[in-house]
Amino acid sequence: MKYIVFGLGNSGMALSIRLTELGHEVIGVDNSMEKVEKLRDKITHTVCMDCTDKDAVSALPLKDCDGAIVAIGEDEAASLLTTALLKQLGVKRIIGRVVSDLQQVVLEAIQIAEYIRPETESALRLAMRLDNVSIVDSFKISDRYSIVEAVVPERYVGLTLEEANFTNAYKIIVLTTIKSVQDINSKNGGKINEVTGIAKSSTRLAEGDILVLFGEFNDINRLIRS
Repeated sequence: MKYIVFGLGNSGMALSIRLTELGHEVIGVDNSMEKVEKLRDKITHTVCMDCTDKDAVSALPLKDCDGAIVAIGEDEAASLLTTALLKQLGVKRIIGRVVSDLQQVVLEAIQIAEYIRPETESALRLAMRLDNVSIVDSFKISDRYSIVEAVVPERYVGLTLEEANFTNAYKIIVLTTIKSVQDINSKNGGKINEVTGIAKSSTRLAEGDILVLFGEFNDINRLIRS
């Protein structure tokens, strides 16, 4: 997949490097030549430009990218202008960066559905989500082990955890499952996620369930992708 990352500060740099390590094509964009040069040999492509310049940004392969991430943090105005510009240019998936409540209100006003708050979601966690659409969230607890929320793969729908046999097949433990259920307090028929408690061998998996998995990330990724 191809991603364009605008802003190569700490978050943008970490995200760009991790996505490249995961095998994705990454174009890193920043107005600082120093930052661009620093990443030149670490990611697929780097470009030095003003991210708020419409003509310059239009020259990027926006229609071919799978997502554009605005990681600009130190200049809130530039971050919002870049995000609005990408929206105007018709980029199909935009992930904005939020550093204040007001900025979040503005992003929602221009219909940006995805955004990250760097204080709650690290660049590495975002990279995992972008790398695999089945991953809902992840938390690294050591160099080897992670806890990952992932949508149950279609081939396991209808099976019990005993029948799925994740532990023997993938060395993974299912801690619990999360189901989407009707919100009895909603007037519009909305749904909420409900944790089902400690997973049991008799727990039966349904379409749309989220598995909360513990294990080595490579093993978890192997389960999701196999």
